[in-house]
Amino acid sequence: MEEEKTGKLAKVLRISGVMIVVVAIFAAIIASVSAKPSNAEKIWYEEMTIGDVNAKNYFIIYSDIACPYCIAFENAMIEHREALEEYVREKDVVIEVRTTDFLYEYGESRPIESRYSAVATYCAKNEGKFWEFYDESIKKVWNEYFKESGKGAFSEFNKLGKDYWIEIGRSVGLADEFETCVMNDATLPEVMENAERMAKLVNGLPYFKFNNYISSGFDLSWGWEYVLMYFEAGLKS
Repeated sequence: MEEEKTGKLAKVLRISGVMIVVVAIFAAIIASVSAKPSNAEKIWYEEMTIGDVNAKNYFIIYSDIACPYCIAFENAMIEHREALEEYVREKDVVIEVRTTDFLYEYGESRPIESRYSAVATYCAKNEGKFWEFYDESIKKVWNEYFKESGKGAFSEFNKLGKDYWIEIGRSVGLADEFETCVMNDATLPEVMENAERMAKLVNGLPYFKFNNYISSGFDLSWGWEYVLMYFEAGLKS
């Protein structure tokens, strides 16, 4: 009888031990999930986002204004801004643009307009007018250079100088402080730091991370329907 009681006790202890292990595993999983950083913690700058930063779907666009293929993608978004904003709301998406002077820092030809445009963009961001400046820059560069001539216009584009970006800033309401910021390269350390961060994450531009879907490249002849194809791939991932 004593042996039977001892056997039952050992069995109960074994079952209890297994249950403790299972509970510990589930607790670790739950802790791991809850410890994941939120979108808001991962986003570089909220000023460079469209949509709710805590949205279910997180889409990142890595870009450089001196990249014609980046411009083609983003111009398609800008031309369909209302449809884009509706899509973001309906699909519960936050879109973040991460733009730097990546091509100047890491490209073969090192286009100086990559640096000038990035510095100006960050100057505008710091004055609370990122999207006004960015949208106008994308539209202007696309229509004046890459829309008709494609990448063949790159050499002419790369001769614009800082005044080009200052004029775009003035057209969206940025004034003397913005001009001083651009002329003095005041945001260059910030731009360079983010270009270095980008270099560890991308392989070519434009580069996309839409949820778990990762891709790069965009054709100059493509439009909004192709942007949606990329987005949908991100939702399905």
